[in-house]
Amino acid sequence: MKCFLISSNIANTPYSVYPLGLSMIAASLKDSGHTVEQFDFLASGRSFEALNHALKNFAPDIVGISIRNIDNVNLLNEQRYIDAVGSIVKEVRRTSSAKIILGGSGFSIMPEIILDKVGADYGIMGEGEALIVNFATQASQGIWPKDKIIRSDPKLRSQEIPSACYDKAIMQYYLKSGNVASVQTKRGCVHKCSYCSYPLLEGAAIRPRDTQAVVDDIENLTANFGAKYIFFTDSVFNDDGGNYLKILQEMKKRRIQTPWSAFFKPQGLNDEAVALMQETGLKAAEMGADASTDTTLKKLGKSFTFKDVLESNALFAKYNIATAHYFMFASPGETKETVIEGINNIKSLPKTASFIFMGIRILPNTPLAQLAVKEGLIKAGQNLLEPVYYLAPGLDRKWLEDTLTEAFKGIRNCVFPPDALDSSLAFLHKLGYSGSLWEMLIPGNARRNRKKQNA
Repeated sequence: MKCFLISSNIANTPYSVYPLGLSMIAASLKDSGHTVEQFDFLASGRSFEALNHALKNFAPDIVGISIRNIDNVNLLNEQRYIDAVGSIVKEVRRTSSAKIILGGSGFSIMPEIILDKVGADYGIMGEGEALIVNFATQASQGIWPKDKIIRSDPKLRSQEIPSACYDKAIMQYYLKSGNVASVQTKRGCVHKCSYCSYPLLEGAAIRPRDTQAVVDDIENLTANFGAKYIFFTDSVFNDDGGNYLKILQEMKKRRIQTPWSAFFKPQGLNDEAVALMQETGLKAAEMGADASTDTTLKKLGKSFTFKDVLESNALFAKYNIATAHYFMFASPGETKETVIEGINNIKSLPKTASFIFMGIRILPNTPLAQLAVKEGLIKAGQNLLEPVYYLAPGLDRKWLEDTLTEAFKGIRNCVFPPDALDSSLAFLHKLGYSGSLWEMLIPGNARRNRKKQNA
């Protein structure tokens, strides 16, 4: 079966992110004997002419479209991506008679609504590797599913989770936008953050990939693709079960020191673990605090306090590892008093960059959505494809925006709105700087690894 896979993502700030999920789907199809071509809409310059040309040359039997995000979850500068998916579907229809199947994390959040909106034939909700292989195999025999939405429970484990089939041409585009290559070490999330869809998409249990395979991916990316910076895409890298330590130990064993970054929970870290991270190349840690006071942290379902945030930040700083924090104001329990407390807490964080959001994007089937229904902010069963943001009842939006703007005005390492520096960071990537680059915002932080691609 000839399978043409399209990454529909059009977001490229603060830097472009390689379509890892698409390439893992490609790997599963290839391993099962199907012929696969990957096409990246962003890397093609968002060109429908290029898409049309690739479709005609390949002449696919089925077309898979991956949806990474629905929108940019930024209340102050909203950007929606589903219309672009609809346009891609129309172009495929114009060029090919192949059946179109949707997938990806963005699609799985609200599959029925998106499938109806963009007009594709089928959609896979959840973990797609096994289901897409079955879909293609059945299609080769002229057998098509009765249901338009095909659902999967998160069940793949260890070696069942494939290494991505990285596409060299596509990868070169992303390496030119920061030299960052993506690797996944595990799936699933045990945490119960009220606004988050990760447990719904990947399951509420940790399912680590095979350690050897993960580190093989890193060596492959650096040796054969020229990647100079690795980003681990896990929802939380430092899982409580310590699977991340096995990855680090294998990296140390193979003497890997390629710069890398990941998302971290500000809890459960110690000197031994962070020293091992530094030794294996950790340059920048992105911290998922999300709220800035003990009151709002608890309301969001967090298991840690702001003291944990301070201590984790200090531990990374001890090993000269840059940190970035992401904070959302107007969460449940937010008042004028917690806003002021939170601002002061954020300003008290030394040697870090902080990105401040206002409001929380409400996603279906999350505890936050249930609370929003209870508080009358949305209706039960409401279509949430058009973004709706949670703003704590009784908190005036204009007061909050004005207060945050004034509080962080002129503070280089506290960024509000959170996308205020996207264009500047993207420009630096074009000049050849590698990595996250937000570490350059930190006062007194000497930027390391500033080598340009042509050096």
